[in-house]
Amino acid sequence: MIKRLLFLFLLLVSYPAFSQETIRTYLSGTDKDHTRQWDFYCTGGRKSGVWSKIPVPSNWELQGFGSYNYGHDKDKAKEQGLYRCEFTTGKITGKKIFIVFEGSMTDTKVTVNGKLAGEVHQGGFYRFRYDITTLLKAEGKNKLEVTVDKMSANASINSAERKSDFWVFGGIFRPVYLETVPDKFIERVAVNAKADGSFQLDVYGQNLGANDVIEAQVKKLNGENVGKAFSVKANLTDSMQTLKSSIPHPSLWSSEFPNLYQVVVRVKNKRQTIHQVKQKFGFRTLEVRRNDGFYVNGVKILLKGVNRHSFWPETGRTLSKAVHLMDVRLMKEMNMNAVRMSHYPPDAEFLDVCDSLGLYVINELTGWQAKYDNSVGHKLVKELVIRDVNHPSIIFWANGNEGGFNTDLDNDYAMYDPQKRTVIHPWEKFNGTDTKHYPDYNYMVKAATSGKEVFFPTEFMHALYDGGAGAALDDFWNQMMLHPHGAGGFIWALVDENVIRTDKNGIYDGDGNHAPDGIVGPHREKEGSFYAIKEIWSPVFVDLPKIDEKFNGKISIANRFDFTSFNQCTFKWKLVNFPSAKDVATKATVNASGSAISNLKPGIKGILDLSLPKSWAQSDALYLTAYGPDQKEIFTWSWPIKAAQFIARKQETTASSSAVTAEEKDQSLLVKQDGITYYFDKTTGYIEKVLKPNAAISLSKGPLLAGVKMTLKNFTFKAVGQKYTVESDYEGAGHLNAKWTFEPGKLVKLEYQFSQQGDADFMGITFNYPEEKITGMKYLGRGPYRVWKNRLKGQQFGVWHKDYNNTITGESWGYPEFKGYHGEVNWVVFENKEATFTVYTPDQDTYLQMYRSAREAAALSNNNVEPAFPDGSIGFLKGISAIGTKFQSALVMGPQSQKYKTDGKTFSGTLLFDFIH
Repeated sequence: MIKRLLFLFLLLVSYPAFSQETIRTYLSGTDKDHTRQWDFYCTGGRKSGVWSKIPVPSNWELQGFGSYNYGHDKDKAKEQGLYRCEFTTGKITGKKIFIVFEGSMTDTKVTVNGKLAGEVHQGGFYRFRYDITTLLKAEGKNKLEVTVDKMSANASINSAERKSDFWVFGGIFRPVYLETVPDKFIERVAVNAKADGSFQLDVYGQNLGANDVIEAQVKKLNGENVGKAFSVKANLTDSMQTLKSSIPHPSLWSSEFPNLYQVVVRVKNKRQTIHQVKQKFGFRTLEVRRNDGFYVNGVKILLKGVNRHSFWPETGRTLSKAVHLMDVRLMKEMNMNAVRMSHYPPDAEFLDVCDSLGLYVINELTGWQAKYDNSVGHKLVKELVIRDVNHPSIIFWANGNEGGFNTDLDNDYAMYDPQKRTVIHPWEKFNGTDTKHYPDYNYMVKAATSGKEVFFPTEFMHALYDGGAGAALDDFWNQMMLHPHGAGGFIWALVDENVIRTDKNGIYDGDGNHAPDGIVGPHREKEGSFYAIKEIWSPVFVDLPKIDEKFNGKISIANRFDFTSFNQCTFKWKLVNFPSAKDVATKATVNASGSAISNLKPGIKGILDLSLPKSWAQSDALYLTAYGPDQKEIFTWSWPIKAAQFIARKQETTASSSAVTAEEKDQSLLVKQDGITYYFDKTTGYIEKVLKPNAAISLSKGPLLAGVKMTLKNFTFKAVGQKYTVESDYEGAGHLNAKWTFEPGKLVKLEYQFSQQGDADFMGITFNYPEEKITGMKYLGRGPYRVWKNRLKGQQFGVWHKDYNNTITGESWGYPEFKGYHGEVNWVVFENKEATFTVYTPDQDTYLQMYRSAREAAALSNNNVEPAFPDGSIGFLKGISAIGTKFQSALVMGPQSQKYKTDGKTFSGTLLFDFIH
């Protein structure tokens, strides 16, 4: 009995502690995967004119209502969505109850029990709230009615938000909830915690009395106190009061070490704690040093960033923590350290993830080439900043984008931000920064030599289809590192924003070429640029172009981290052998493995000694993987050890040794070796088909000099001992000599030499093979993604297998793409419906061309992102095409993007054909 009374006493004593916190009660669901059904009526478009149900939160277009609009559309749907739901609150005496909308597109009228909760909110991406205490019934059900206008009554909102280069959606797309607080409460707080440990806290209280005290305690996230509590008496003349303290030697927040703390803030009197809130934060100092650079905690930073819209193909702007985590982890996997919120503030939960995992954030007021007017602009800046002010991840406020700057709002940000973060105008020079969009390579060079402002393009390397993003980034980044005031840049963009159309049988729609701008697909499918960026932006820089006879197991490296020493990283290597072309397996065999140690500090170059075994040269390849302090892969580098010529030489002998014979038949020459007949056209010199006893292989029209018009001058064939040779000589806008050698028990050999004049997109020889008969390929080379001349990085050397696909990057997402150029190929097995055959390339650095991608449905007229390809369907090339971006041709994107200067130089190569196995 005594124990029971004691339990009840403790329960009563502790009960006030549970009522001190703000109580949040969701009226909607919490995210795209956890929704609640509300009554809904749409005034126009699909399923309009009748009451039904809709999940909240959501965009109504994605739920089958209304009509789809992209921001560039001339005709905007003026639909309204009418929402209804009921809720209960219980007793409300001594409390205040607010209704909070995290985001609603766009003009939103809220009534509770038939009475207006407040003025209509305008602006689609911002948190807003109403005090509805006096509108509620003390007992029983309350009726919530919400009217959402897809287009705003304010013309500037339509210009800034609804005519933009992104999908225009309608609806309550973020959660709706009630917040219950005591009559005396803390409305909000604003933290300014610096790297030196100084701590300032602005507390906004409501209805506080003369005997009330505001107290704050800094804690670790595990609840452990850091320092002592500090407090001030309530000031009845000002709702905002400032508390100050200092924490010795705090763990600092950065993208590499996102150390977080929390502060517990209480309103107290002599008897009890009346209300308390908790706020996470980080100690860190941000500086834009004019004519110098951007600094975090006293260290100069290069921002390796990407632009991110809030988007999911099935649910539009309604997302979830799982999506936010996925996106941030993808960025970190690419070795990015920054993200720009284009072109509107994200879900608050996304910023929480950036805080905890470590990304620098540019947070942006909406305004794409048009601006808010003052009547709404001042309100929306306040809503933006007071919601997000405490996120240590936020490093800049962006006041609109690309001319969407209302300069009357520039000074508003500091009114609500005690950190006084720099305000930028993305696209122009402002506040000591140059954020020019889509600079070409020459601009990068000029900026590096004469620019004075802190330079970081907030949009560059436009990733439409397979262009931009990783292509030419290597050259651009080399220039950025030369810039005395360089601060990095932000790739456009993270995600292909192709929505799944509920009105068109579930097709993916990117509004032509407006939305497929991502490094990853709508469901975050990885493109080739993903891995190129991962290598180029690796904070571990490895300088080993190739392994040759001079290699001694020591590799030149550099530490490009800002705060991380290499002794906090892990380096592991392995020596491998690859299966042969005849093997079914593709996985390499590990011969030896080990680890290496480096103590390089940030910004320092040095040598990594792998201490390889003496037998290292007997392996086929070397892999080196670097892991960060979090034990996640930074990147894996790979190098072939044995030359392609050695690998091909091992494959030369066949099982048969029958004599070679030849005969002429009309315009054809038939050469027979080891039971296989090779057909040549004497008028063209080309091979036209290969006939096996039980199959015909439709290899034809080759070798043809890629991209050059030629005429056959000589065609000769003869027996030389046991060998039989077939030789073709071509002239025209260049020269090609091709010599086939057939020898008993040997692979068929093709030796070729060519030269050409002028500039070339590509160089080499091609053949034709019917695309409808190809089913897949297996090859030893760089993979598994295709490459471009200006995007060779990111791929690993190994054995790769790919089934045939006709993927169009940015329009379909069956990655890696089958078609295109493949790098450093040693051999390739052509899988087909006729008979599999293999080609070996004894020459180092041979590219394989496998067809060319189908043309994008909404391809640009300037073809910047449709590089040139040879006419032939299968090519063995010495040079390949570069790719441009949506706005720029490859020719203005830097040295790696230029055409080849052939100047009549002679190139030679050898191919070995195996049609037996």
